[in-house]
Amino acid sequence: MDYEIKTQGKFSFIEEGEGEPLVLLHGLFGALSNFSHMIEYFRQYNKVVIPMLPLYDLNILETSVGGLAKYVHKFIEARGYKNLHLLGNSLGGHVALVYLLKHPEAPVKSLTLTGSSGLFENGMGETYPKRGDYEYIRKKAELTFYDPKVATKELVDEMFEIVNNRLKVIKIITLAKSAIRHNLGDELQDIKQPTLLIWGNNDTVTPPMVGEEFKKLIPNSELQFIDKCGHAPMMEVPDEFNKILHAFIEKLKDNPAS
Repeated sequence: MDYEIKTQGKFSFIEEGEGEPLVLLHGLFGALSNFSHMIEYFRQYNKVVIPMLPLYDLNILETSVGGLAKYVHKFIEARGYKNLHLLGNSLGGHVALVYLLKHPEAPVKSLTLTGSSGLFENGMGETYPKRGDYEYIRKKAELTFYDPKVATKELVDEMFEIVNNRLKVIKIITLAKSAIRHNLGDELQDIKQPTLLIWGNNDTVTPPMVGEEFKKLIPNSELQFIDKCGHAPMMEVPDEFNKILHAFIEKLKDNPAS
């Protein structure tokens, strides 16, 4: 499914459907394809919004979780969204948390984290792949999922293209290091929004104990595990993921963001 990429000033984004905005933040190797099932399902109920995070376009000093959070803040202000539901996968979850901690007044009604960094994550490993090592990248992509078949050739090709671009690799490593340094353990008690944690029981990047730790530290949070599922539940088990998220959003329907 191809979606129209809209632009406003320096922002590029997808916006489909009507209703309370559901803003989706992708991870480090994230692509639109990660959210295609969600767009198709939620556009019937919500305005589904995916900003293209400028992973490779920020200057090197701004290439950090904080720099991306600043970008998200400016994007949400520019679009004038109200009563929005914010969802982040992997690095996107980390960015969502930093944005909310920096802007407690943000017009965000709920937060959903799935496989989020911010406490602990297993990255690409200590050694970065030799450029041109397609097999290594394929194996890394497969480890993201419980079922390696979810790592389609298209997905592996996208990752391979990124790691073969020297500038993109520098930005990816810079962001990954920023995520590891920027541990949020001490601050999470300040998250006020109702928070849904959806975790794959077989996530090897941010293992289940990370979901449990988020549950312990974020005051108004609930945790749902999905069996036979890795680091990106919205891709691997989209029907179950959408059902859990939809029930959570419906529950909050009559409460405006504080």
